[in-house]
Amino acid sequence: MRKLIILAFIGFCAQLVDGSLGMAYGVTSTSLLLMSGIAPAVASASVHMAEVVTTAASGLSHIRFGNVDKQVVRRLIVPGAIGAFLGACFLSNIPGDLIKPFISVFLLFLGIHVLYRFVFKNERFQKNSRKKFAKKHFIPLGFAAGFFDATGGGGWGPITTPILMAGNKMEPRKVIGSVDTSEFVIAVSSTIGFLLTLGWEQIHVQWVLALMAGGIIAAPVAAWLVKIIPAKLLGTLVGGIIIVTNTRTLLGIFNVPQTWTAAIYIFLFLLWAAAVVYTIMKLKNNKPGVPGNGTP
Repeated sequence: MRKLIILAFIGFCAQLVDGSLGMAYGVTSTSLLLMSGIAPAVASASVHMAEVVTTAASGLSHIRFGNVDKQVVRRLIVPGAIGAFLGACFLSNIPGDLIKPFISVFLLFLGIHVLYRFVFKNERFQKNSRKKFAKKHFIPLGFAAGFFDATGGGGWGPITTPILMAGNKMEPRKVIGSVDTSEFVIAVSSTIGFLLTLGWEQIHVQWVLALMAGGIIAAPVAAWLVKIIPAKLLGTLVGGIIIVTNTRTLLGIFNVPQTWTAAIYIFLFLLWAAAVVYTIMKLKNNKPGVPGNGTP
């Protein structure tokens, strides 16, 4: 029972991060599961299964709070589902680690761009983003994000959120809500693929249910936070987590010594904290607008 309570807490924390910032459910939950002593294969299978329910809860919560652009969701889910299913069924044996460093470097620079954009630039966000991101762009984006989500154990949020946020004048809360809502279909597709190829052997049902329970509780809280947090602060938080998560990936790939790793993490978190404080001070000094509407 104690382990189930811990797993539910892990699910709550992971969904709170993912639902608030549009990414990192897999990174957060898998990392915490491994820290608690669960085998990597079991952790990965459990997380993918739990995501089916947690993403559904998250999507419904974001829809309830008006954080979703339904046309963006429709354009993402079909190529994303195809990519996720193919990745899980047929391509999971491809050494994704070979291309992971290049993706992480690309996303790291996107994170820097997002952080700079929301901390230092004063701009307003258009409620209708369709003029800024053509339909043809969603097909490769959705397919690639779904594919890497299945083959790499995560990637839907870390890929789609920064690209949409860096390349659009779309409201940050709409980016996060749309990405989280569309992820339900991707989670279903990848889970079906894993079940067809791996079976149920790798999945511990009680652990999955515990993760689901924590995620369901956190989903409406996260969606509410996205609704009320000012756009500039939300973008600053997202930019920081993009940088931290991709730095973590690169440090692991290149086996950087723990001393250097700790120093880099401390530096990044201090820089991120300074950016958040600076953004909050700017928001206080400027004329207040409606929370979450992109008003500086």
